[in-house]
Amino acid sequence: MVRVSYDQKPYRRALMETYGAKCIPSPSNLTNAGRTILAKRPDHPGSLGIAISEAVEIAAQNDDTKYALGSVLNHVLLHQTIIGIESMEQLEMAGDYPDIIVGCTGGGSNFAGIAFPFIGAQLRSGKKVDVIAVEPAACPSLTRGRYAYDFGDTAHLTPLTKMHTLGSTFTPPGFHAGGLRYHGMAPMVSHLQELGLIRSTAYHQTKVFDAGVQFARAEGIVPAPEANHAVRGAIDEAIRCREEGTSRAILFNLCGHGHFDMQAYIDYFGGKLKDLNYDESELAMALAGLPSVAEPA
Repeated sequence: MVRVSYDQKPYRRALMETYGAKCIPSPSNLTNAGRTILAKRPDHPGSLGIAISEAVEIAAQNDDTKYALGSVLNHVLLHQTIIGIESMEQLEMAGDYPDIIVGCTGGGSNFAGIAFPFIGAQLRSGKKVDVIAVEPAACPSLTRGRYAYDFGDTAHLTPLTKMHTLGSTFTPPGFHAGGLRYHGMAPMVSHLQELGLIRSTAYHQTKVFDAGVQFARAEGIVPAPEANHAVRGAIDEAIRCREEGTSRAILFNLCGHGHFDMQAYIDYFGGKLKDLNYDESELAMALAGLPSVAEPA
């Protein structure tokens, strides 16, 4: 479990331990990848890229262990499209169809899950939809990253993938939406942005928690920090429609509740939640270290 999330999300850790899991903060001393990183920075907050490196290393060294990635890879995105397929059927029952689709975006799986079926319908001569990917300003792979071949993990144990990336060695600051702290974006989501079929935007965490609290008080559901990004995007689109005097149907993906993230809300109400910015020099260094790959002619 990424160290910053291990510290920030004790209830998630407790739930896993209740069911028999052993949670270890990453980077750890259990792997070569973790030890190498800790030797350089003992207080390293960790990242999803580092946790992937450690998980892959452990799986490779144990015959009874398998590793399955839950986001980013294209087959995962396609599996998640059940979300959008069900949404289509629900909207058909309601006699409506979205003009705007919003999803929070870290590795790309839940965003693709809600958006891909509608984009597919659009490409098959269906109704045009405005699809918006919302990401954290502290880890903005789509809005700030480079479209290039890169490794999916920090220790370079995974294959190269062409994606929007901040560089595999980039470490985002420790904001509360831990599920969005990934340096790269899924290949198919990245490609859609290159084709102009989606657009992306980024928010700092206090603004998305403002939206999450507003949503909770209106709808009775407390969103997860990650889902708050989609809530923020949907609210801002609704405000834009109101200001333009245009009626549009907005579909967004509330991809998780925040019942295990109440410490984040405690920090928010206590004024302790800060907007964190990434280190520009670290980003430049990470991008400078991208692998050199010859593009096909």
